[in-house]
Amino acid sequence: MSFPWTIRIGAVDLSAHALFELCAYVVGFVLVARARRTQGDAVDTDQRWRLSAAALIGAALGSKLVHWGEHLPELLAHDDALAWMGGKSIVGGLIGGALAVEFIKRRLRIDARTGDVLVVPLCISMMIGRVGCFVSGLADDTYGTTTSLPWGIDFGDGVARHPTQLYEVLFLALLAFVLSRRRALRWAAGERFDAFFCGYLAFRVAVDFLKPYSSVPADFGLAATQWAALGGILWRLRWRSRQALELVPGVSR
Repeated sequence: MSFPWTIRIGAVDLSAHALFELCAYVVGFVLVARARRTQGDAVDTDQRWRLSAAALIGAALGSKLVHWGEHLPELLAHDDALAWMGGKSIVGGLIGGALAVEFIKRRLRIDARTGDVLVVPLCISMMIGRVGCFVSGLADDTYGTTTSLPWGIDFGDGVARHPTQLYEVLFLALLAFVLSRRRALRWAAGERFDAFFCGYLAFRVAVDFLKPYSSVPADFGLAATQWAALGGILWRLRWRSRQALELVPGVSR
């Protein structure tokens, strides 16, 4: 197996990563539309489009901010404006998208929990995207640290590394299965999205210890992505507690 993968169409070599990423977006939108038809939605179509637009803008901004935080020394060391345009962070995108949705919901006075219909589509689209990261090899900068384990992957430099992209695919598949058990587990409105949000971010804190940029165990420091993930978890837990208090008679924000 050689990396990065390319797909030849005629005389043109296309990036497999770009095609997987495009597929992830298309599949995600299709699955959301299907979930709205089969499961129903807490908001009407017009409101869903507004929330989706807010989520996309927030995700784009958040993904860039966390990526910049992770690679700031490298970006500042190179006098290249285009370098700032490349790269993104799923952690930042998830947090930025969630913050943007809560902001616009407050502006539109939407009190319903609106994220549950997105949970399984998000898991599946993220899985597809991570396969794209895997096939891009070292160029994507999402590989793990060196390992002697039998499933270590040589991404092209002769060194066996943790395939952290595939670890994430497996975790997301398990998460999607558990969160799809709506009736068996009797999730209350909003609980599935919160479980997805906090579960994925907690996984990223853990798995990113296996990535080269982590400073552990030298000084038990955390990378910018891990700090962002921890911040996202704390924000969501605090947000849930405030929502619960609002349901108590006589208690206001």
